[in-house]
Amino acid sequence: MPETMTETPNARWKDREFREFEFEIRAAAAGEGTEEEALYVEGYAVRFNEVTVLWEYDNIQYKEKVDPGALRDADMSDVIFNYNHGGKVMARTRNKTLELKVDSKGLFIRARLDGTEEGRKLYEEIKGGYIDRMSYAYTTLETSYDSETRTRTILRIKKLYDVSAVDIPAYDTTSISARSAFEMEIEKEKEVAAAAERRRKLILKTYL
Repeated sequence: MPETMTETPNARWKDREFREFEFEIRAAAAGEGTEEEALYVEGYAVRFNEVTVLWEYDNIQYKEKVDPGALRDADMSDVIFNYNHGGKVMARTRNKTLELKVDSKGLFIRARLDGTEEGRKLYEEIKGGYIDRMSYAYTTLETSYDSETRTRTILRIKKLYDVSAVDIPAYDTTSISARSAFEMEIEKEKEVAAAAERRRKLILKTYL
């Protein structure tokens, strides 16, 4: 049975989680002229109910998925779009160059990148297929864990900080945050296995 837990993260970077995945992003320039020189990239930063293997320990896979209601109450008042979660801000919800839309599939984003030199360069790299992944940084408010499938479900996201175009190498922070999330469950599994082994030895000793 899934076990529900409430988390109270603070706003420091070390408490934020990062998820990276392969996805398709569409780059499109809008026609000719001033407004039509706008450069947009769009795609899904979050996909609901897609199970992802985040960590493997002793040949056991620990997975995660995002519940369709996870973003219902999330703070998305000031989200930025950048590269590798750092450097120059290239789009932002606050100045309406970054649009976010939650639909049945997940979180759809549309970022206008022609406002900065870095953004224009990134647009060309995405358009050329050199960069085709996205990651998002967030803090969770509520999760559940199914010990049978070893799947963590993000039930409620507290705050979304950024959506980033990222290069191929996976972030170490993804593994770190995944390990942190699953450590407690792994310890529980070890305790259960150790207790079962003690009972087995006691039974063998009794009958010998």
